Amino acid sequence: MQWYFVAALLTVLTSSQGILTTLSQSNGKYKYDYATVPFLAEVFKLAVSCVFLWRECRTSPSVRMTTDWKSVRLYPIPSIIYLVHNNVQFATLVYVDTSTYQIMGNLKIVTTGILFRLFLRRKLSNLQWMAIVLLAVGTTTSQVKGCGEASCDSLFSAPIQGYALGILSACMSALAGVYTEFLMKKNNDSLYWQNVQLYTFGVIFNMARLVFDDFRGGFENGPWWQRIFYGYSVTTWLVVLNLGSTGLLVSWLMKYADNIVKVYSTSMAMLLTMVLSVYLFTFKPTLQLFLGIIICMMSLHMYFASPNTLVDIPLPVKATPESLKEVAVVE
Repeated sequence: MQWYFVAALLTVLTSSQGILTTLSQSNGKYKYDYATVPFLAEVFKLAVSCVFLWRECRTSPSVRMTTDWKSVRLYPIPSIIYLVHNNVQFATLVYVDTSTYQIMGNLKIVTTGILFRLFLRRKLSNLQWMAIVLLAVGTTTSQVKGCGEASCDSLFSAPIQGYALGILSACMSALAGVYTEFLMKKNNDSLYWQNVQLYTFGVIFNMARLVFDDFRGGFENGPWWQRIFYGYSVTTWLVVLNLGSTGLLVSWLMKYADNIVKVYSTSMAMLLTMVLSVYLFTFKPTLQLFLGIIICMMSLHMYFASPNTLVDIPLPVKATPESLKEVAVVE
């Protein structure tokens, strides 16, 4: 399976994620407990990974699975980082509005490139660095509203705590992605075995969150396992399947491609979501959206295209026999 096919599929699934989540609402509210969706998505990913690992073990007796505790203990770390990241997100939204938060979230594009270079020792060319910065500029441009609107002024009026937490959120998101790629590539273990370890801890941490929410709410609505499917509709199940499938595709990209490919996929998905929202909802296209799409497409071409197609390199001119001068050799 080629990485660009997986990246394209990830873009489509990610773009439909927000649309399906919006469609799962009833009168602008969720009838179901939204915290159960990530939990069920983790269960789905774990079940699929177990099935594929079982099939792989049956067809190939030489499946590599490292069971050493020194290796296994590294797999809870991404779940812990994402758990802290989610709390930082909520803290950030206390100080800034949603539009400002989305724009600051684009910092993770650049921070991913920086951590990609520092921790994974992957060298990027100058053109690729320019492409990454262009991608951040393009996604930000598509989200900026008209300068005459109040939301545009709010971007520069947030307290310093909001900017600090926004930068921390972007760094933690990038760190989680880069660390996951490190785990997936640090040995030649089966992808499905690595997924089983990742998603086992994912299930445990999401379950812990549901239990914590129960204690915090004083079990007002009963324990989480009694209401886990309450309010679920066909659209809600599509959200669960979409979220689970997206996670499986991301793990494949981490194993066989890299974080930058994932960043481009999710960024393009955001733009695709905006375009689809024009036809599905009351979203009105703006000049900033079209400019952002053009900049992101330029960035995509600049990053993945061969340097020869971006810069005109003069071909070496072969000297003709007529242009060669005769040189007398004195003995």
